[in-house]
Amino acid sequence: MKWVRTKVDLERHVIVPELNPNMDSPDKFVEDYVYNLSKTTIDKSQPLWDLHLLNVKTSDSQAVGIFRIHHSLGDGASLMSLLLACTRQINFPEALPTIPTKKKKREKTDNYKALWFCRFLMVFWSVFQLFWNTVVDIFMFIVTALFLKDTDNPLKGPPGVEFTPRRIVHRTVSLDDIKFVKNAMNATINDVALGITQAGLSRYLNRIYGEGKEDEGQGRPTEIKNNLPKNMRLRSTLLINLRPSAGIQAFADMMEKDTEAKYGNWIGYVLLPFTIAIRDDPLDYVREAKATIDRKKHSLEAIYTFSFAEIVLKLFGIKAASALSHKIISHTTMCFSNIAGPLEEIGYYGHPMTYLAASSYGQPHALMINFQSYINKMTIVVSVDEGTIPNPHQLCEDIAESLKLTKDAAAATLHIKL
Repeated sequence: MKWVRTKVDLERHVIVPELNPNMDSPDKFVEDYVYNLSKTTIDKSQPLWDLHLLNVKTSDSQAVGIFRIHHSLGDGASLMSLLLACTRQINFPEALPTIPTKKKKREKTDNYKALWFCRFLMVFWSVFQLFWNTVVDIFMFIVTALFLKDTDNPLKGPPGVEFTPRRIVHRTVSLDDIKFVKNAMNATINDVALGITQAGLSRYLNRIYGEGKEDEGQGRPTEIKNNLPKNMRLRSTLLINLRPSAGIQAFADMMEKDTEAKYGNWIGYVLLPFTIAIRDDPLDYVREAKATIDRKKHSLEAIYTFSFAEIVLKLFGIKAASALSHKIISHTTMCFSNIAGPLEEIGYYGHPMTYLAASSYGQPHALMINFQSYINKMTIVVSVDEGTIPNPHQLCEDIAESLKLTKDAAAATLHIKL
C-alpha cells in the first residue's frame, strides 16, 4: 500500500446535517452521533478524513465540530499540530497558538575536583539503570507478545472488541487543580493524570466487585471496604512521542523535508502497570504513578517497540506487523494518553473554541482514556465498548472525584484551607 496524489472534493468531506434546534437533550444527541459514527469507517476511495459540523447548543458550547481522521495519517502529536495550524489566537488573530514546552534544568557548575568521582558514579549508575530497565522491559514485551495476558477484569474487552462501536464521553476539570497537586508532589502533570486515573479505576472496580455484598448492619452495597481481588494484573499501553523535541511541533517545521520532527506516526508504546488498590492516602496513587513513570523514562522500551515494529514491517509486511501489534495490545487492558493543548484561547476564523476532546476507536481495547489540556482546562475523555463498560459517565465521575480528593489531600499536607 502507498499514498497517491488525489483531488479533494470538500462536498464529500464536510458534513453539515440539518438538526432540530429545539431537541430535548443536545448533549445526548452529540454523544449518540459520535457513537453512530464509530459504527462506520471512512471511505478509502477518498482522503481518510471528514468533518461533521453540528449546529446544536450543548452544555459546553454553542456548536460542535467532530473531526474524524484515520490514524494512518498521523499520531496524536502530528494531528494536534495540524489542528493548531488551522487556528489562531482569539486575542491576537494573526498569531498561531503556543503550546507548553519542557523547561531545561540548569546544571550547577563548580570547580570542586572532589565531586568528579561522585559524578562518575552517578553516570555509571544511571547507565546501568538504563540498561537493566530496558532489558527487563524488552523481556516483558516479548513474553506479553507470546502469552502473558492481563487478569480478566470488568474493564477488559472480549476478542473482537475492536469491531464494536464506542461510547465516547468527556468531563472537564481544572488544569490548575492538577498543577496544584503537581507542585505539591514535585511531580509532572502526566504523573498526576496517571495517579488520579489509577485512583478512579480503583474506585470504579471496587464498586463493581462489591456489588451484592453488604456492610454488616448497614444493608447497602459496600464502597468503603476493599473488595478488589489480590494480585490483579492490569496494564495500559502508554503512547510515547519519539520526536527529538517533546510536545506538539510547529506544523510548518514538521512538513520540512529534512526536519527531525517529522509528520506522521512516530510513536512507540510502553506497557504500563496500573496500581489497582484502595489507599487511605489519595496522594499514594500519585507517588506510585510517579515512581512507575520515572522508571519508564529511564528505559529504551518505547524506542525498542517502535524499531521492532519497523523491522517486522520491512521484513514481513504490513499484515505481520499489524498482527504483532494487535496481539500485544489485546493482551493488555486499556490505552492511556495525555496530549498538551494550546495555552491561549483559539478559534477558527474568529469562532472561539471552548474545549478539545481527543479520542479514538478501532483498537482492541474496551477502554481508552485520554487527557487533553486547553488553556486552564483539562478534559478527561473516556472511550468504551458499552458491552464491557455500560456506565462510562460513572467512570469519568470517579476520575474527577479522585482529583478532588487528591487536591484536598495535597492542600492538607501544605496546611492550606481550600
